[in-house]
Amino acid sequence: MNDQYVQKTSKDGYRSRSAYKLVEMDNKFKLFQEGQKIIDLGASPGGWSQVASQKGANVVALDIKPMNAINGVEFIQCDIINEFEILREKFKDQKFDVILSDMAPESCGLKSLDHIRIMLLCEAALNFAKHFLSHGGTFVVKIFQGESDKDFCNELKKMFKTVKYFKPKSSRSESTEMYLVSLGFIGSKPSI
Repeated sequence: MNDQYVQKTSKDGYRSRSAYKLVEMDNKFKLFQEGQKIIDLGASPGGWSQVASQKGANVVALDIKPMNAINGVEFIQCDIINEFEILREKFKDQKFDVILSDMAPESCGLKSLDHIRIMLLCEAALNFAKHFLSHGGTFVVKIFQGESDKDFCNELKKMFKTVKYFKPKSSRSESTEMYLVSLGFIGSKPSI
């Protein structure tokens, strides 16, 4: 594959090209500080968890798929939608400084359907953030551009001081993938 980021992953020791997307976001938005508590949703294979951990954060990685261990990262294999109550019991009243979501559905090839499916994952990630994100915290979520991403962005603007669209240079140019970087959580009522 002629993809400079795929080629760089083995040289730089990252598990996935997506690590570079998070590095770009951190360079622009200063997402991480040493000692922060971070949740990485859709973590497997672990590129984002690696980046956050290398920044000195305490990372809990969640994914429905298995993930090989990363030094200093706690991994929980689970479905954040169907096992939400189990996670709520596990984390109880814990709050996290940053919640990252690079979750994406398996692509079916129909852009409109893929958009709907990722927006459902975005809503699940946001519900998770409503429960577990600390006041002033940061929420980063992957979206596919489509008819409802602006509505989702407007929903975020009611809960965060700043919300920005970001397309990393390391994203494939033909991809509709973008990220919403939401800073300064001011709160909202969880839906469940």
